[in-house]
Amino acid sequence: MKTGQTPDAIDAALDRLGALHPKLIDLSLDRIHRLLARLDHPERSLPPIIHVAGTNGKGSTVAFLNAMAGQAGLAVHAYTSPHLVRFNERIQVAGQVIDDDRLLDVLERCERANDGADITYFEITTVAAFLAFAEAPADLTLLEVGLGGRLDATNVIDRPVATAITCISLDHQDFLGDSVEAIAREKAGILKPGVPAVIGPQPFAAAADALDREIAATGAIADRHGRDWFHRRAGDALILTDSDGETSWPLPSLPGAHQLANAATALRLARHLEMLSANSEAQAAGLTRARWPARLQRLSTGPLVEALPTDEVWLDGAHNDTAGAALASWLEGLPSRSTTALVALLTTKDPAAVLSPLVGKLDRLIVVPITGSAAASKPEDLAAKAEAIGFENVDWVADMKDAPHRVIPGGRVVIFGSLYLAGEVLAENG
Repeated sequence: MKTGQTPDAIDAALDRLGALHPKLIDLSLDRIHRLLARLDHPERSLPPIIHVAGTNGKGSTVAFLNAMAGQAGLAVHAYTSPHLVRFNERIQVAGQVIDDDRLLDVLERCERANDGADITYFEITTVAAFLAFAEAPADLTLLEVGLGGRLDATNVIDRPVATAITCISLDHQDFLGDSVEAIAREKAGILKPGVPAVIGPQPFAAAADALDREIAATGAIADRHGRDWFHRRAGDALILTDSDGETSWPLPSLPGAHQLANAATALRLARHLEMLSANSEAQAAGLTRARWPARLQRLSTGPLVEALPTDEVWLDGAHNDTAGAALASWLEGLPSRSTTALVALLTTKDPAAVLSPLVGKLDRLIVVPITGSAAASKPEDLAAKAEAIGFENVDWVADMKDAPHRVIPGGRVVIFGSLYLAGEVLAENG
């Protein structure tokens, strides 16, 4: 096959894999275990593993740790989700995004081994990532949980070096439970006996208490924020405090107070990695060089940016309660400037939970469409809900190309909401 044809072949393979989705989901890991066995268990041949779960912040924590390891000269496999523009983004092999030919190869091998059996899209593509990782040398593997933890496809790893659980809040209640306590129990399913469990800052006491109980039940080695370690900002430094005293670190490259917590969680994970723990220079450099698209990302060039009547455009994937609150907190810390927000959400999200923290923080709210998801809220419906929540200057457009004409000229523009929207924005912006 010619290389130029590979992206189309990847899309076709992913479509075929998506069609294997079971009509009825049995909540177990049986399907992925079956396929891994047919492929001679690639998950057993991975370099040392860090496994990260959480509602918000798990991807950023992986990004910080990935950057630290890279600065130490380590080759890193990393598995994250979802992707924003291209599926390849999910699988980083030895420090590089997987190339098209390699991706197509592992997808097709998984498809053949599965032989038409029921399996979810995430399960079979996770196996493809494990296959790519097992066949390439590296020093470290970073796994981000896709959904939950206990029954997530990544949770077939028997003995990670360490696990981490970042901020827990309400999200995906249909799958994980309708309380933060229930969700915390699902996330804690990645904990393993005798394995360090770094617990990041938790905004809800019920979630923190549930994690404490699960740590005790599993025999994991607790490394808990608020008990075993603390973090704070002091001027231009991130301060970590534990029983050994205080250490000072540069502020992270990713903006927002919430990223201090994620950076601190990554630093705690680094303590449990013999290959990285003594290299404070690499850890510090990684904090300042981490990149994670669509997390308060400043967009400076591209067709969409040039169409907007402003020189300040930000993109963020805030789509649940704590992410909305983090976005509002970040806006409060910025210099005063009129702010227009472009937003889109899926119908599976609670508009009030996401948007309520932003009431009074925005001068205009424009609801835009998402073309890449059948579950996208209709702009006119979401606009009506925003008005009911308390927004006064609300507008909506049926086509993204009309949004620039509704933006307050010369002000700040923040595009936020569904990661589907973020992916479409990044693709449109080149």
